[in-house]
Amino acid sequence: MENGVKTNEFDVYGDEDTADIKYRTMHWWKAAALMLAETVSLGILSVPSVFNALGMVAGCILVISLGTIATATGYTMGQFKLRYPHVHNMADAGMVLGGPVWREILGTAQVVFLIFICGSHVLTGLIAFDTITNGASCSVVWAVITALVCFLLTIPRTLNGISYLSVASFISIMAAVLITMIGVGQIGHQGGVGVTSHLNFANGFLAVTDIIFAYAGHVAFLTFISEMRDPRDFPKALYALQIADTTLYLIVGVVVYAFAGAGTVSPALGNTGHVLRRVAYGVALPTIVVAGVINGHVCAKLAFVRVFRMDDGSVSRHMSSHTRTGWVTWIGICAGIWALAFVIAEVIPFFNDLLGVISALFASWFTYGISGIFWFHLHPRGSRPRAQAVFWGAIVLAGAFIMVAGLYSSIYSIVEGYRSGSFPSPFSCVNRALA
Repeated sequence: MENGVKTNEFDVYGDEDTADIKYRTMHWWKAAALMLAETVSLGILSVPSVFNALGMVAGCILVISLGTIATATGYTMGQFKLRYPHVHNMADAGMVLGGPVWREILGTAQVVFLIFICGSHVLTGLIAFDTITNGASCSVVWAVITALVCFLLTIPRTLNGISYLSVASFISIMAAVLITMIGVGQIGHQGGVGVTSHLNFANGFLAVTDIIFAYAGHVAFLTFISEMRDPRDFPKALYALQIADTTLYLIVGVVVYAFAGAGTVSPALGNTGHVLRRVAYGVALPTIVVAGVINGHVCAKLAFVRVFRMDDGSVSRHMSSHTRTGWVTWIGICAGIWALAFVIAEVIPFFNDLLGVISALFASWFTYGISGIFWFHLHPRGSRPRAQAVFWGAIVLAGAFIMVAGLYSSIYSIVEGYRSGSFPSPFSCVNRALA
């Protein structure tokens, strides 16, 4: 009982004492593993190319500074969740901040963002299979296979059930980047490493959005916390995540760029020789799939909770029991998400620019700006330390700036790409393996 109200009435999953399906079962280290698998997978693959675009010094500064800010914004998101236990996703947060209109705006934005992330995983899986097999089959077939595998692995109803896959995902990406670093070391220094860089605004900021995307796991944090055994342990998971991913981004970015030089490509696994590149992509397949599964699961859970949670805070038996209606609805939602992801992967057949667009539109707010709004909501006027208010006000403004500048840079890059004819046509069988 808290302030005269039963806490479980405001918890998204209600009272689980008699539930057949129990959601709130994750220890903090399982949440950390999920967060690491979700965040590092595709993010780490674009970091070396950012160092190539911006130079070694700017790359290191960006990784450290944006990682530090992402830690602060993640912590504030956790505090918001503790203040409002019923908040399960950005739609619920929008309802708290601004009523039904903001619930629909933030909920729609979260769904679109997560589906686009799933699409980027299908696209990366397609590239991986084409690289491994030397384009032995139509690339559309590989996209279908990736989407189908991701769909099947998304079906477990709880994040605790998926958390074990995250261990395999982490081992997979670590092995892949280790192979890549060994490979570029064997090839030797290619020259052309720059301490600084001279780029136009559009190309420079497009590289910045790749780092922003590398810390863009915040979109799923509220859902992760909702399935933790003790939400107060979230800071432990957050710190474990941020220390690990910042360290990994620095090591991989510096090492790969130091050896590959001006020829650094994205995804990072393409910087080795032909044979090692195929091996690295084969080893990376689990993380490409599992990280996509985690994002797909969070997206499906948002829709599932929206369908079966009542306005009074109670939950339908279809959410907590093994009913036919519950399972058909869940599987149908998962299938719809991965079908859309497949279409996105085929219609938008480019890697960095896809990351740039979705980072500009959504990661700018979910990772940075929205946490500033959370802070102001948690600290009413008159109780705000001035220095902190200035900092969080700057975070909100930074979110708006990143969105506008990132969209401009991404659209500019896409226009240039189509003008030069460097993108394949939609649903094309052309081999997209990294040469």
